[in-house]
Amino acid sequence: MAESDTAEMAANARKYWSSEGYLPGGVVREVDYASQSHGLDPSLAGIKIVDTDTHITEAPDLFTSRAPAGMKNKVPYVKLDADGVERWYVGDRNFGSMGGNVIRADNNKLLGRLAFPKLEQAHPGGHLIGPRLKAMDDMGVYAQICFQNSGVTQAGSLMSLGDPELALAVIQMYNDASVEYQETSGQRIFNMAHLPFWDQAELEKEAKRCIDMGLKGFVLPDTPERVGVPSFNHDYWTPFLEMCDATGTPLNFHLNSAIDPNTLTWEGFAFEQTLSVVATMFSIANAATLGNWIVSGRLDRHPGLKIGLIESGMGWVPFALEALEHQFDEMLPSKAGLLHKRPWEYFKDHFWVTFWFETVGPKLLLETIGVDKVMFETDFPHPTSLYPGVQAHLVETLGGYDYETKKKVLQTNASKLYNLPF
Repeated sequence: MAESDTAEMAANARKYWSSEGYLPGGVVREVDYASQSHGLDPSLAGIKIVDTDTHITEAPDLFTSRAPAGMKNKVPYVKLDADGVERWYVGDRNFGSMGGNVIRADNNKLLGRLAFPKLEQAHPGGHLIGPRLKAMDDMGVYAQICFQNSGVTQAGSLMSLGDPELALAVIQMYNDASVEYQETSGQRIFNMAHLPFWDQAELEKEAKRCIDMGLKGFVLPDTPERVGVPSFNHDYWTPFLEMCDATGTPLNFHLNSAIDPNTLTWEGFAFEQTLSVVATMFSIANAATLGNWIVSGRLDRHPGLKIGLIESGMGWVPFALEALEHQFDEMLPSKAGLLHKRPWEYFKDHFWVTFWFETVGPKLLLETIGVDKVMFETDFPHPTSLYPGVQAHLVETLGGYDYETKKKVLQTNASKLYNLPF
């Protein structure tokens, strides 16, 4: 890998949660927690709601407490910087913040910022299983699909270390911790596994280990070629995809990290203005992930492959699929031998999407997209998460549907995608 590539990945790790998001400011929204923490709404009784996009902050000692003796001084650790912000470090290299948590320890919510500068200021449910389960009960959520909250565990960042043994160990420690979260929570918290995709043999070995340990899915980059790994078009990925197909283990594409929405915003914006546009474009950009898989021919080779498009919303899906239907007719007649289905068919056979803040999508587009294809999320405890008022939002958006449809969207679809034990 070129030196410029590793430098870029290290910079991306530091920017994973921009330090600007921790500066003084923002607005604290006072939350009447007592009135909004009564658990499951009576109209949803009997449904085990699965929140399909949340984040667990990696514990500060996650790696130092697990590292073998020879790696104790090499693994990631948390340091309080001079500006008062806690960040991950590997050696003397800054790997960025601990991730987003805008729910304060007193249950109020910080708006216009990414997180509090110190972990102790944020809601303990952001990183501790016991308080997390209590918060879930209060929200009326039974189970959560979780993703990482910092950049230190991302394979692209780890590749920049130039130490494959250390990078692999970090991935394995993270996955081992994810198994513990699952067990400690009583099979209610399911962290998605990370993979050492820079090494084909280790990728396949770790994937099998994760599946054997009972982890429920993998999170992957949209375009691995950006970090020097062959694209999903390449047979480098074929054994892994065959494994996922055979075991029903889903792939997750969380937002779309292949684009840089910062290049789309106007110069001179304040942080809050820029982030409003950037967050929206990251979500909508999963249309590119959807399109890439649909036109690739990969889905014909792996007919059982399951793909979750996470933290992306649902309202854009009909337009994206209609656009792809049009392009199939206008641009792809020569690929008739490669592509055996139409875009809507590929979507219905392989993809799931989520909603959280939307009302138009779940109210008006659910049956168009497919009642078997839509799941619910909160994005807790991130900026723009659906907090508070989870149950009120569900009653508003899904109240017009019959009980069976509500159960599909809130429980059954996620249980099918992630092979959950309920």
